[in-house]
Amino acid sequence: MQYRFLPSLVHAGLALIAAGAQAQSSVTIYGRLNVSLEHADAARAPRDRAVNRESNNRSVIGFRGAEDLGDGYQAVFQIEGSLALDTGAGTSLANRDTRVGLQTPYGLVFAGHWGTPYLLATSTLDPWYPTTAGYMALMANGSAPTTNHLGNIASFDRRQQNIVQYWSPTWRGLTGRVAYALNDGEIGPGGSKPDLWSASLSWDDGPWNLSLAHEQHRGYQGPGRTDTATKLGAAYRVGPARLAGAIERLRYETPLGPLTRTALFMAATWQVDRFNLRASFTDAADGKGPAGERIGFVSAGDATGARQWTLGADYTLSPRTGLYAYVSRIDNQARAAYDFAINPLGVGAGEKPTVVALGLRHAF
Repeated sequence: MQYRFLPSLVHAGLALIAAGAQAQSSVTIYGRLNVSLEHADAARAPRDRAVNRESNNRSVIGFRGAEDLGDGYQAVFQIEGSLALDTGAGTSLANRDTRVGLQTPYGLVFAGHWGTPYLLATSTLDPWYPTTAGYMALMANGSAPTTNHLGNIASFDRRQQNIVQYWSPTWRGLTGRVAYALNDGEIGPGGSKPDLWSASLSWDDGPWNLSLAHEQHRGYQGPGRTDTATKLGAAYRVGPARLAGAIERLRYETPLGPLTRTALFMAATWQVDRFNLRASFTDAADGKGPAGERIGFVSAGDATGARQWTLGADYTLSPRTGLYAYVSRIDNQARAAYDFAINPLGVGAGEKPTVVALGLRHAF
């Protein structure tokens, strides 16, 4: 008799567990594995820089999910970390795009560690992003895969710590994004308290994609000094072809005066059955400003510009797996020392780094 209610209790317990599970967030495990075999070298180098290597192209693993709160509201989250696919070295669980936020009928707001709107505005225009051949070698003055206000102060291609973002709903193809990275107690040059603003406006309509982005780094070069970047991007798809381009202007406020530089990027892709043929070209003009001034790869004066071209193809094995191959070369002028932003070779002024790659990518 003492056990006659046990089946009913078990049934009630299972029902409570099921109800609790339904109230939990839906979680998806995802990832990107991307590795390439490369031969890299540099023409006009005073020493032998040739190297055969296996390069990891920002492989990641992550968890994302959402919980329905009702009335069009959701709690959203994502935890993403890098994978050192080539060496297996230890990495952080959350050193890539990581956030918690609310999706509302009026847009998405979140806090965490995320790519800035400036980065995201045009990264999809580059068919080689993110690999050794990525356009960040010249565009945006390098790449900062994870940084605060004190690290990699030159780059405008950044995944920023301590950032709050708002993404608007899409209206007639228009979407706006704005972000602010808090100072968080960091002390910059001369006692400055650096922070960051970033914003973008994108329009998608049929074959067209247009984007405008602007970013400000306040106090990165010292108190009262603001570095800025502005770029305009565009892409047009017709049949199996896609043409894309972007123009960018960087401006740094140095103690000796402003240092500026413009750059132009163009890319074309052509789908032929399972092959995607790809070509891109980037031109970084001479830097303009106080003689001898340099921030990141950008230097002031004559013969400080560079050009990068990349040719290659991607072969689709399945919707999630593909093979790719490319050759990419940076032609530095006599006083320029631009290098690959991902998997750099390490070059000096006037050297011309080249990489030939064969890679495999898989998404899950």
